[in-house]
Amino acid sequence: MVQKEQVIEAIKQVYDPEIPVNIYELGLIYEITILPLNNIEILMTLTSPNCPAADIIPSQVEEKIKAIEGVHAVTVHLTFEPAYTMDRMSEAAKLELGFA
Repeated sequence: MVQKEQVIEAIKQVYDPEIPVNIYELGLIYEITILPLNNIEILMTLTSPNCPAADIIPSQVEEKIKAIEGVHAVTVHLTFEPAYTMDRMSEAAKLELGFA
């Protein structure tokens, strides 16, 4: 069975091209669900509905998770509810970006 920690490590390899912090630490991932047969569902957002990387980031998330041994299928759902705020960032991300 694929572990949530494996999925998180894969997601941490994905960066918003305009921000030097991975999308997990930015707080863009709302939910990680591991279903039977190692099907993975991700509920995520972007920093803005007008994000220029709106097509790139979800496909990179899917690609990185699919590379985990044993993963059968990956579905990435984008949502803007609730809206993204900097409060979702980890302390490490805030430090990296000078917000702490």
